[in-house]
Parts: sequence; structure tokens; C-alpha cells
Amino acid sequence: MNKESNSYTLIYASVMVILVALALAFTSEALRPQQAKNEAIDKMSRILASLNIISNRTNVESEYRSVVVKAYLINKEGNQVEGNAFDVELADELYKPVEERRYPVFEALINGDKKYVLSLRGTGLWGPIWGYISLNNDKNTVYGASFGHEGETPGLGGEIDKPAFATEFSGKKIFNNTGKFTSIAIVKPGKTAQGQDYVDGISGGTITSRGVDAMLFSSLEFYVPFLTELH
Repeated sequence: MNKESNSYTLIYASVMVILVALALAFTSEALRPQQAKNEAIDKMSRILASLNIISNRTNVESEYRSVVVKAYLINKEGNQVEGNAFDVELADELYKPVEERRYPVFEALINGDKKYVLSLRGTGLWGPIWGYISLNNDKNTVYGASFGHEGETPGLGGEIDKPAFATEFSGKKIFNNTGKFTSIAIVKPGKTAQGQDYVDGISGGTITSRGVDAMLFSSLEFYVPFLTELH
């Protein structure tokens, strides 16, 4: 009797495991298009935020299409290469040799003025950080910025995704008066940076602030050939 009972229990458990696995697989597959759409909407929102445009889920797609007029990929020489700029993730590109990397550029028109939106990727205290920064038509002066993170401490490093931090970048320059690339430094509040524009870091978020500083330099450095030459 016990053997039959044990066999029944084992068969029942096995069948339930298979059914649950199938149900999860079906649910995951069914939700994949919606997940992809949510990710696309989030990316559009962040690109718009770097252009100082606050959108919501109902109008983000129309706002994006009306503002972003061109998108393309560039290589390390600053030349355009084939590929879909919107679909490229820097998280994947950074695993490639520099010669094979492709970085996206989004051109936008704000009240008739051209802006260039560049993609950023780096590492914070607890995980990846990322963002977008827009430059005016001079390819030097920052028009706006937006940042995101995965797992930074709320109230500390997690503050990088707040507008109060992003708005500090407006008007800053990534090249100095002699045309040398300097990026934008992130400094402790009350401190300064010699020879380059800077913004105050997050109080209590020193490591995250350093991560943003390194992200800005490494990401923008890749764009330098594109920003300094006529392509």
C-alpha cells in the first residue's frame, strides 16, 4: 500500500511540476511583447527627459516621434555604421572590442534647434547605472540629461535619477576653451574641479557619484571623434 501511495505521490508531483513549468513558459511568452513595449516606452521617456521633456505613458510615443528626427549608430572613428540605434544596448556593446562597438546617436529638434542625444553606461555602488545626455548644436554645451540605476541606495546614490541632479548639467561643457575633451566632473558638494566644468555629487553617495563621473568620461570619450569632426 505504501509503495502504491508513494508512486502515486511521485507521479502527481511530477505532473504538477510539468504543468506549472508549461504554464510559466506560456505566460512568459505571452507577456514578452508587452515587456518589450514597456522597455521601449521607458527608453523613449529617458531620451525625452534628457531633452527636458516630461512625458507620460499615453503620449510618450507621439512625443518621441515628433521630437527625435533621426537616429543612427557610430563607430570609434565617429562614422555612421549600419544598425538600429534604438535597439542597441551599451551594456552589450561594452563586452565587445572597442573596434567593434557601436554607439547610438539620436538627433532631435527643439523649437527648430538641433540637439544630439548620446547614450551613457557605467557602474554604481550596487549595480549598473546609465543615462542619456543631450548636447546643443555646438556638440559641446549640455542641453539636458537623465540618469537611471539598478539597486543604488534610496536617498543616497539612488538620487541620481532625480531631476534635481540631472538639471545641474544644463549649460555645462564637455570640451574646454582650447577644444580639449574634459568631460564633466562630479565633485563633493562645496568642492571644485580645475580645468573642467563640474556639478555637485550626491551627498552620502560618494561611490555612485564616482561611478557617474567615470561613466560620463568613458562614454563621452567614445563620441569625441563624432563630436569634433564633420561626418
